[in-house]
Order: sequence, then C-alpha cells, then structure tokens
Amino acid sequence: MKRYIYMLLSSIFVIYSAGCSTSYKAKPLPFKTPASFENVVNIAGAQIAAKAFIEQKETREAFGFDILGAGMLPVQVVFDNQGPHSLEIVAQQTFLEDQKGNLWPVLSSQTAYERAAKYSKTKEIFKEGAYSGFLGAAAGSLLGAAVGIVTGENVAEAAGKGAAVGAAAGATLGGAGAYASDDARRSITSDLREKSLQNRAIEPKDLAYGFLFFPGEAGSAKQLRLQIQEKDTSVVHVLKLNF
Repeated sequence: MKRYIYMLLSSIFVIYSAGCSTSYKAKPLPFKTPASFENVVNIAGAQIAAKAFIEQKETREAFGFDILGAGMLPVQVVFDNQGPHSLEIVAQQTFLEDQKGNLWPVLSSQTAYERAAKYSKTKEIFKEGAYSGFLGAAAGSLLGAAVGIVTGENVAEAAGKGAAVGAAAGATLGGAGAYASDDARRSITSDLREKSLQNRAIEPKDLAYGFLFFPGEAGSAKQLRLQIQEKDTSVVHVLKLNF
C-alpha cells in the first residue's frame, strides 16, 4: 500500500555551515511514526503524536544552529491518517503549555523569519555572503507553521527526492553576492507566505510530519494542545499531548 508524505515547512531541511565556508548544505530531518511515541492519540482513525525539542544540544543537532537561542521552540508533529476524513490543523487554536501553566500560540511565519534573521546577524559568525545564503536557505527549510508539501510519492521516493533537493540547496546557496539582503528579505517573506500551508488537509492514508514553532520565551514544554478539524464534516477534535 502506498503512503504519501507531506513535509511541514515546504520541505524540512537542516542548515549547517561547513567550517568557515560561505555556503550552506542541507539534509532531510528524519522522523518516527506516531505509534513509537508515548503520547500517541487516536482520533477519527488517525494516529497523532508530538515531540518538543527543548534541549539545546538536541536542537543544535537537529537544526544545525541554536534555534532555541533564536527565540523558537520547535515541536514536531506526526500524523498517520488511516481514517476516512481529511484532517486540518487549526493553528489559531493550537497552543503549547509550559511547565508553569502558561499557554503560548504558534509563531507566525513572519515572526519566525524575523527571529531567525535577527539571530543569524547577532549571534552566528558569517563570512561575506554567507548570511545571504542563510536567508535563501531559510525560506525553504525552517520557518512557518504549516503542513505540506511533497505529494504523490511513496515514503522512500519522497525521502530520496528530499535529499536531492537538500543537496541542490547546499550547492546553490551562499557565497558573496548570493542575494542582496533587502531583496532576499522581500523574496523570502513572499515565499513563506506562498508556502504557508496551515490549511493544507492531511488526506486519508497520508503520513504527514513537520514542525510547529512556538515562542522560545516558553522555556519549557508540558503539553501540546492541538486542534484538528475534519475537513468534510467540520467536526473538531482537541488533542492534549503530554511531553
């Protein structure tokens, strides 16, 4: 039986610098099925689970830089939709609860982009042209709270294509004059808007995964309050996934 794979954030790539190079390489980020998580829940025939990335070492290994220091707390969400309904994340009603009981909303694509851009300028060491390369890579990799987009492939084929796309990104981004910063900012903001797939449905028999980004100010993660809607029936499910 074929499964199709969606990748949150257009494609999920890890960006990292190679020594003192002015270019960046990318690689797909692996994931596990919902059944392998302790907090897996079943709704409408679908299994859904989540994992919060709250340890600096783990996030550096996963994303290639200190994303927590950039002000973003990533939560990976995985779906295995074996039910009859198309499912959608209701981002406006999805929250992260910290250890103090505070609720935090999902960061918008624009806010996440601004935080990553600001961090890369002030905390990371970039040679000439490398920052522009980072901006270009960021557009297709880390930012936004979205579900989407590689479709029509089985898992193995999609993963292989993701690796190829990542290699191409690493080969073409970076270097002096790769982008003018202002042009890159405008282009990436537009790209993020176009690739924002918060309302993209997870179809029956689909396997979907990716990240939601919450404010780093949360500092901890106790529970993900995730609202899911059945697209065809408008039935709403509220999931509480404990970490």
